[in-house]
Amino acid sequence: MNAITRSKARFCWRPVLAVFLALLVDGCATGNSNPTTPGTESKPQVVATSTIIADLAQEVGGEDIQLTGILKPGTDPHVYEPVPADSRVLEKADLILYNGYNLEPGLIKLMNAAGGNARKLAVGEVVKPLQLDKGQGEVVPDPHVWGSAENAATMVNAIRDGLIELSPKDREKYTQRALELTGELKQLHSWINQQIQTIPPNNRQLVTTHDAFQYYGRAYGIAIAGTLIGISTEEQPSAQTVKRLVDSIKKIGVPAIFAETTINPALIKTVAQEAGIKLASNELYSDSIGAKGSDGDSYIKMMEANTRTIVEALGGKYTPFQLKK
Repeated sequence: MNAITRSKARFCWRPVLAVFLALLVDGCATGNSNPTTPGTESKPQVVATSTIIADLAQEVGGEDIQLTGILKPGTDPHVYEPVPADSRVLEKADLILYNGYNLEPGLIKLMNAAGGNARKLAVGEVVKPLQLDKGQGEVVPDPHVWGSAENAATMVNAIRDGLIELSPKDREKYTQRALELTGELKQLHSWINQQIQTIPPNNRQLVTTHDAFQYYGRAYGIAIAGTLIGISTEEQPSAQTVKRLVDSIKKIGVPAIFAETTINPALIKTVAQEAGIKLASNELYSDSIGAKGSDGDSYIKMMEANTRTIVEALGGKYTPFQLKK
């Protein structure tokens, strides 16, 4: 092959190589933007609103469902504003799992307006709610039902039944996974009770940013002594509200109060400073599990982390949670 022929050969390969590289890059880009992997299209398409429900659903559904969680760890469901991509996800769903009791008002509104033929299951509403007084005679159901591990077990069984209805052929697998998870939750429930009992009785009082721990308090014998805002983080506390909470904290004499991971801690820090009291070094997980790799990146780990934070800050003696197989 002479020099001219070699030159032409190199020239001819250039457009072919360019097309190949373009296809390669395009293929990589498409793979990154589309969460659906080959083979998952035939699996039931399940959408969960909150991170807590998504975690429980993944435990029960395992590899037999294609799960999409709308909210990301650390996102506040009370004030979340849906984006167009959320509507598309909901429209493609076979089953939508949401908390209910108006925990995620923006997503509930979008879900009810979206097209598609998805079944809808309000997982939190299988639990009989506590009724909270918002003032001026308005009583509303408290949506934070997962605060009790026993309630979480009830939610797991509801998720199991929803998945079985969607895909009866996988009944055995859903049932077995749910049985294992509810057994772990039963152990967790007993462990939390034991941990709270190590706190001196006078210190078993919880002051937090918003009213998300009523179920936890009722289940484990710790009083909710005060909150900066009510059950929804949409509320904005007044200067008078802050002053009342400061006065209340001084009166009850708890050793620490608590911030939360999904809410800006600035105001509760101000309360702690004005009351002359310690703000616990770790924030509580309230409406969301933690980011992957954190000490609260699953429901069970979240409950363990919260209990450790509460026990250590209020003068108890913490013993790590260990599952017994």
